Amino acid sequence: MRERSAIVLDAGKEYLAESRLAPVARGLGLSTLGELVSRLRSEPRGSLSSRVVEAMTTNETSFFRDLNPFDALRTTILPQLIQARAKERTLNLWCAASSSGQEPYTIAMVLREHFPQLLEWRVRFIATDISTEMLRRCREGIYSQLEINRGLPARYLVKYFEKRGTEWQIHKPLRDMVEFVELNLAGHWPALPQCDVVFIRNVLIYFNLETKRDIVGRVRKLLRPDGCMFLGGAETTLNVDEGFRREAADKTFVYRLAR
Repeated sequence: MRERSAIVLDAGKEYLAESRLAPVARGLGLSTLGELVSRLRSEPRGSLSSRVVEAMTTNETSFFRDLNPFDALRTTILPQLIQARAKERTLNLWCAASSSGQEPYTIAMVLREHFPQLLEWRVRFIATDISTEMLRRCREGIYSQLEINRGLPARYLVKYFEKRGTEWQIHKPLRDMVEFVELNLAGHWPALPQCDVVFIRNVLIYFNLETKRDIVGRVRKLLRPDGCMFLGGAETTLNVDEGFRREAADKTFVYRLAR
């Protein structure tokens, strides 16, 4: 896991590994995790290692998770950026850990609901994740009733989703707003544009300090001078990267380049 994704599994995470890898072992007809480990050692670069990384990756997410960052985006960050970019009419956003898509689609709904003028702008919205399975789900934009019930306001369900049997699919115009790309934050990054807004929430907590510094440093180089970065509530740049300063925005905090 550390070699392929830089995720650190400390002592005490045995139950997590067992609960997530047991289904992988059963799917291969293996009776124990020991047999799975033996198979991994004999095929360290095969498809099995990718299945293990995907199984072990945490994909906890929900629509409008923690709410305050999206309120800040609506009330403070985007109005400032729209004013600053009025002449060039260009905006680049990056959601760096898209999981199953609820966060990037929440941002897409905020854009479409509150900033219709951006329909006439050049807006590039990239969402990335290490998991190919999660990216497939993102592109489909199909969610169970349970996932819909977790944070999605009823008015957005009515306006931006359509029923597909027992599930719900987000409308194609919103799906088309987001470009989903495979990216390992701890590995090689594809070419990314200079960004106005970066959401990299609730993912740095899984990395060691060295990896955090590398990732945050690379984000800093991508961020435009007046852009901002959103982190999770338990994350900070303190003692990680001195190139950022924390700034209040509505009821939350964002990180901007230190002057």
